[in-house]
Amino acid sequence: MERPYLEPKIFACSQSKELAKNIAKYYGVKLGNVVVTRFSDGEFQPAFAESVRGRRIFIVGSTFPSSDNLMEMLLMLDAAKRASARHITAVIPYFGWARQDRKDQPRVAIGAKLVANLLQTAGATRIMTMDLHADQIQGFFEKPVDHLFASTIFLPYIHSLKLDNITIASPDMGGSKRAYAYSKYLESEVVICYKQRLKANIISTMELIGEVKDRHVILVDDMIDTGGTLAKAADLMIEKGALSVRAICTHPILSGEAYERIEKSKLLELIVTDTIPLKRESSKIKVVSCAPLFADVMHKVQDNTSISGQFLM
Repeated sequence: MERPYLEPKIFACSQSKELAKNIAKYYGVKLGNVVVTRFSDGEFQPAFAESVRGRRIFIVGSTFPSSDNLMEMLLMLDAAKRASARHITAVIPYFGWARQDRKDQPRVAIGAKLVANLLQTAGATRIMTMDLHADQIQGFFEKPVDHLFASTIFLPYIHSLKLDNITIASPDMGGSKRAYAYSKYLESEVVICYKQRLKANIISTMELIGEVKDRHVILVDDMIDTGGTLAKAADLMIEKGALSVRAICTHPILSGEAYERIEKSKLLELIVTDTIPLKRESSKIKVVSCAPLFADVMHKVQDNTSISGQFLM
């Protein structure tokens, strides 16, 4: 007997409610109802306020700190599994703890692998995310991973600027692959910033590999945390004769004094997505929504059609 068609449902973790609403809007369904009970000691319990039995469901939630955001995703996955959902996709636009993808010093955890294990144990049958800090994190999962690229939405924006003499820049050696991928589609030159750190989030020296004189420079990175690297890179490039410097960063973590650094820097504009909600507005920060991209890929997953057309990089 053929199983009747059941429309998928989309639910939101608390930290990504606005993004989930937009995804559901573009998908063409109403956002599902979740009730979160909070106890006085800080413990909380999310519950689906509607049936998910036999359904494909998408749970949207970025896992940036605090760890409550990750915990809420895990609890919702477990609740969906115990409520007999048929397919459970964890839609994690920003995959937190991804910087801990290897043992880079003795006696440290591999946090990204631990999070992957937790998500699968909790009940995720599929993972959907965007611009992982390290591509190899996909290999930490035994379930399918749809790794989307924000270039799909950033490249049209760059084209809309109608700039001549564009140069793509990487703020560090590790981001050179991403920079070269953008330059391939824009047919532009590439420069790389070489930096040395005193410790995490603190840069001691920075040098520029390549020429930026009389060029419009676009820095590309997967995330912006304290803003120190991008601010220093922008100031250095203007000193070297760049006509303008913009930055494109998928995930706007923007911790500490990031907003102040961006506003005081020589950056003309910082373009980010809404994988993480901004703490406050800034005249230099423009948000480009990733909701249409996620909604389109979710449709393709539901319809069992190829999503390879979404991979520009």
